[in-house]
Amino acid sequence: MRQIFVIGIGTGNPDHVTIQAINAMKGADRVFIPTKGAKKEELASVRREICERYLDAGKTKTIEFAVPQRQTEGKTYIESVDEWHAAIASSYAVLIGDLGDNAAAAFLVWGDPSLYDSTLRILERIRGSIAFEVTVIPGITSIQALAASHKIPVNLVGKPVEITTGRRLADEGLTADSTVVMLDGIQAFSQIDDPDAEIFWGAYLGTADEIIHSGRLGDVSDEIVRMRAAARERHGWIMDIYLLRKGRDFEG
Repeated sequence: MRQIFVIGIGTGNPDHVTIQAINAMKGADRVFIPTKGAKKEELASVRREICERYLDAGKTKTIEFAVPQRQTEGKTYIESVDEWHAAIASSYAVLIGDLGDNAAAAFLVWGDPSLYDSTLRILERIRGSIAFEVTVIPGITSIQALAASHKIPVNLVGKPVEITTGRRLADEGLTADSTVVMLDGIQAFSQIDDPDAEIFWGAYLGTADEIIHSGRLGDVSDEIVRMRAAARERHGWIMDIYLLRKGRDFEG
């Protein structure tokens, strides 16, 4: 039976890779490295660096594959993602189909496979046509990296935490005491009508290019928008996350 490891590798720092992840990588015959074009070459470079650092030379082969682009024109968000996942699943089917019956391979997932990553659900699309078993290795999430860089806990005492996307924050507003926002290409925080909320923002977390900023939302929102735009122009891509918080641990 083919064995597929889905390995969380953290947010860009090779030191985030756990011993469990390293052992799984060493046990694989192949490690698959996705490429997303010249603008996101750095994402592939981090994966290459991890492989060079931890794999035994000559024992495990690295295989690079191009990730299909998501087509959005004339489609709803759900339709475009569904079609995109189907295209990626076709690529996965070829990669896994080329393995021997008892071979093992690994997908290296940014952050953790359970948090806003679709590797596992895409693998489920092809499970009926190709026989394989899946083992998931957890990784350090961008949420953990954000909290560590700002030196804060994510939650307020006795209060819940919401994890959502920029698109949903824009649609629904700020409803929880602590809200972690991912995948925000529209800077939804700048549309929140709660200037006294606090924001803890970070981009390229865990890498040498990491930048963070925090403060009262009404005071720093515009500045973060400028910082984000400048960073995206400089690198050609951006991966950021933030925590919005309202209230205090102990309020009278």
